[in-house]
Amino acid sequence: MTDIPPGAPTPHAPPAPAETVVYRGGVLVDGTGRPARPGTSVVVTGERIAEVGPDGSVSAAGARVVDLDGRFVLPGLIDTHQHVATPPDRALAEATLRRDLRCGVTAVRIMADDLRQVADLARAARVGEIAAPDLRYAALTAGPSFFDDPRTAQVSQGETPGAVPWMQAIGAGTDLRLAVALARGTHATAIKIYADLPGETVAALTAEAHRQGLRVWAHAAVFPAAPAEVVRAGVDSVSHVTMLAYEEPSRPLTTYADKPDIDHARFLDGLPPAIEALLADMRARGTVLDATGSMWDPASPAGELAAVLTAQAHRAGVEISTGTDSDPDPERTHAPVLDEIAFLVERCGFTPLEAIRSATLVGARAVGAERDMGTVEPGKLANLLVLADDPLRDIHNLWTANLVVKRGHALPADRKDLG
Repeated sequence: MTDIPPGAPTPHAPPAPAETVVYRGGVLVDGTGRPARPGTSVVVTGERIAEVGPDGSVSAAGARVVDLDGRFVLPGLIDTHQHVATPPDRALAEATLRRDLRCGVTAVRIMADDLRQVADLARAARVGEIAAPDLRYAALTAGPSFFDDPRTAQVSQGETPGAVPWMQAIGAGTDLRLAVALARGTHATAIKIYADLPGETVAALTAEAHRQGLRVWAHAAVFPAAPAEVVRAGVDSVSHVTMLAYEEPSRPLTTYADKPDIDHARFLDGLPPAIEALLADMRARGTVLDATGSMWDPASPAGELAAVLTAQAHRAGVEISTGTDSDPDPERTHAPVLDEIAFLVERCGFTPLEAIRSATLVGARAVGAERDMGTVEPGKLANLLVLADDPLRDIHNLWTANLVVKRGHALPADRKDLG
C-alpha cells in the first residue's frame, strides 16, 4: 500500500537524522553535579547529542552553528510529579505543557490521570504534533476502599473506577500478574501504588511489576502500609516528603481517608530514630524521594515540615527529584518546577548545582529514563535549556531561559507565546 495519508502535521518533530547543529561558546552545567565548563560546544545530530567538548576541539564543518556567546547551557528540566488529565481538558493540558516546555521542561512524569487522554498527549508530544515535554506516566493501583474518592470517577468517565487498566482496585483475590499486564497495556512506564494496601500487598505488587519490566512509584505512606514497609517493598520512588512522618504516627494507620493528624512541631527539632533509619534505608536502596515540597504554603505547618524533612533527607544522602504535584493552571506564567528547584535551595540547604542535578539527572532516574536524558553527554537526547544568566550564582536565573531544545528541535523560550 503506497497511498497512506500523511496524518496530522508534526511541526515540532525532531530534525532529520543527518542534520547537525553546533551550539558553541556556552557555559555548560551538565547535570552531573560537576562544576560549570565555560567555552564548551555541544554538537547535536538529529535528536541526539553527538559530541561535547571545548570550543577549539569541536569541528563545525558542514554544520549549522549557533553562537551562545557565554550563555549557560543545562540539560532540559524534569518535573517528576504532574497531573494533566484529572479531569481531562485537552486544550488546557496542551497549554500547560506548552508553557512548561518554553520554560525549559523537556520531560514530565504524569502520576496517574485519565490515561486515555494522557497516552495521546504523550504520542502527540513524541512525534511533534504539539509543543510539549516528553511524557512518562503511571497506571494507578489502590485498595478497593479508595475508589470512593471522587477523583477516580473523574478519570474513569464512562467506565467503573477501579475496573479499568489505568485505575485498578487491588484486593485479596486479584491476579497480580494480570493486573500488571493490564497496566502495561496502557503503555505506562510504571504502576503507581496509591493507598489502602497492606505492606505485603505492596511488596507483592512491586515484585510483579518489576518482573514485567515496569517501574513502581508509590506514595511514601500507603495506609495501612507505613513508609518503611513501602521502601522495603523495593519501590523505585516515593512521593510527598511530609508522608514520611507517618513512620511515627499519632495512632495506627488504617486508610487514606482516615489519616491520623501529624504533630508537625514534633519533627522540627530533630528526627525520631525510626525516621533516621528510614532515610538510611532509602539511601542504601537508591529510593528516590519525590518531595513535592513547594506545593505547601511555606508558612504553614505542613510547609515547615516539608522543608525540614527534605533537608534531613538531603543530608542523609537520599536522592531527591523535583516533582510539583501540579495541576493545569491557565493563570500561571512559569513552570511550577522552577518553584520546586528554588525550594530546595532556599529552604533545604541545597547548592544551586545540587538542585539542578535534582531537576535533571535525579529526575531522569525517577522517570526511568537515565539512559536518554538528565545530562548533557554524547548519546543522550538533545534536551537543552539555554539561560541568559548564571543559575549557580542565583537559582532564580533559571527564569532567564531564551532557548530550549527538545530532541534536537529548537524553539525560543517565549513564555508569552502559548498559542
